[in-house]
Amino acid sequence: MILALCMSFLPAAMQAAPLVNRLANHPSPYLAMHGADPVAWQEWSPATVSLARQQNKLLFVSIGYFSCHWCHVMQQESYRDLRIAEVLNRDFIPVKVDRELNTALDAEMIEFARRSRGMAGWPLNVFITPEGYPVYATLYSKPDQFLGLISKLSERWLTDRDELKAAAREAAGGGKPVGSIPLKPASDHAAVWRQRLVDDALAMADPLRGGLEQARKFPMAPQLTALLQIHERHPDARLAAWLTLTLDLMAKGGLRDHVGGGFFRYTVDPEWHTPHYEKMLYDNAELALLYLRAARILGKPQYQEIAFETLDFMLAEMRDAETGAFITSTSAVDSEGREGGVYLWSMEQLRHTLSPDELALATRIWGLEAAAESDLGYLPQQVREPTAAELAQLEPVYRKLRKERRNRSLPKDDKLLAGLNGLALKALSEAAATAPRYRRSADEVKDFLARQLWRKDGLQNGMGHGKLFGPADLEGYAYAASGLRYYARLSGKAADHAFADKLAREAWRRFHSPRGFRLAGTTLLAAEKRQAVIADGPAPSPSTELITASLASHDKALRRNGVAALGFTVSPAGHDLFMHASLVAAMDAAASP
Repeated sequence: MILALCMSFLPAAMQAAPLVNRLANHPSPYLAMHGADPVAWQEWSPATVSLARQQNKLLFVSIGYFSCHWCHVMQQESYRDLRIAEVLNRDFIPVKVDRELNTALDAEMIEFARRSRGMAGWPLNVFITPEGYPVYATLYSKPDQFLGLISKLSERWLTDRDELKAAAREAAGGGKPVGSIPLKPASDHAAVWRQRLVDDALAMADPLRGGLEQARKFPMAPQLTALLQIHERHPDARLAAWLTLTLDLMAKGGLRDHVGGGFFRYTVDPEWHTPHYEKMLYDNAELALLYLRAARILGKPQYQEIAFETLDFMLAEMRDAETGAFITSTSAVDSEGREGGVYLWSMEQLRHTLSPDELALATRIWGLEAAAESDLGYLPQQVREPTAAELAQLEPVYRKLRKERRNRSLPKDDKLLAGLNGLALKALSEAAATAPRYRRSADEVKDFLARQLWRKDGLQNGMGHGKLFGPADLEGYAYAASGLRYYARLSGKAADHAFADKLAREAWRRFHSPRGFRLAGTTLLAAEKRQAVIADGPAPSPSTELITASLASHDKALRRNGVAALGFTVSPAGHDLFMHASLVAAMDAAASP
């Protein structure tokens, strides 16, 4: 009240102009959907940070993405609440961030949340000082709880801002680089780390249900791919059994869409039964490649069909018709806001769509005699193992449901991102070597990267509705360079190898120094960090992707960069090898004959 009273006596020219929401019609669907919120959302930019400094206010940075279910829930409950909007607009500089367009900022804030709260996820809401130091992080909150939090932080900022700023600076550690000590060449410790990775993975493995012993099951494509690569060079019966079990249960359970193809983001239970219904381009591109390789390495030809089915889903549901590139994700909720609404079937709908014999077969295989877990009905999946004859009989069942499902509407995030299309190009290129029908799609993605996103000033992050999103970060360059390397092997053209080399050289120049990698040109945070190696996430480590793309080049300078980077390490890699599985596999490949 005192502050408001003092402000009322200031000349109008000295009072800060009211903030307005700047997200309407943004080319990012996630940001655009917040364009009508009463919160005066700003974009994350130098101008916004400068505004926070001018007004000496905390930045409230809310990070999410379009297919995140709880991001939508928090929007409906909190960001459209006029009481909450009033506090955010008056006492903070509210910023909305699409994590897929600001991967470096997102990674820094995820790490801050884990370090300060012991957990992370989305929606991720972080309060940052005007100088660029994070103070406090919180995830999804109920409206009253969230209102109480921002009110208390507002009061604390008025009374103890210097103390909060000092604490935030100290917690950031002054932006010291992480891990910049060169160790022995990778070949000297590759065998030790490889065995430790395998031992660690099997110690954490769920021996009955595949994956890891966790309450929720994620596909972990980078780790499984790395371990499969290691098993190919150094066969291990225990590892092969666990990989096979995991791949089998992911394909049979609710993680996979048995009607339309493709994989969901994760399951909320340890049985691979009940998914969170968003589908991500990175998951599906990686899993298509994983199953394609596993078919050969593990001797399971049925995995190849799963890989092709996944690519066919991407082409049918995620391909942009104008460019031939792939969109980012499909939503967990349907156009009516119902979670899983596109994928679930009531018994009445099944009776209407299927013949009595087909329904009887589906009931046995899908376990429909039990009560549906959702009010919307059942998710088709292999609760019981079908015979070969029953699998063939299920095909017309799936065709009928696919036809009926075309009447359902599914929101999509139609951003076309450089990095994620690089992952798709990698999978398409390897598939095209076996199935030439994927060659044309690979050609189109390569052309999109080369003609639409490559500019004189470098690679662009992507585009939405014809508008470019600005310079690509390390992830964009690394994934695109890796995908282009695979495409060049397919095409056999020197020009394609040269383009992959060009992207790799630019990535090393922009994002690497003797102190390590940085994820972007700048995050606008005060403590910009470099890392000697970047961990795997849902997608593979961008530093490892750049290293492997460089080692596969005929350019001597690129190969030297890759070899030198493999000779660096950081303590987290030694203590948590599972999250650095791609790096260990790259070291093993470099050390192997």
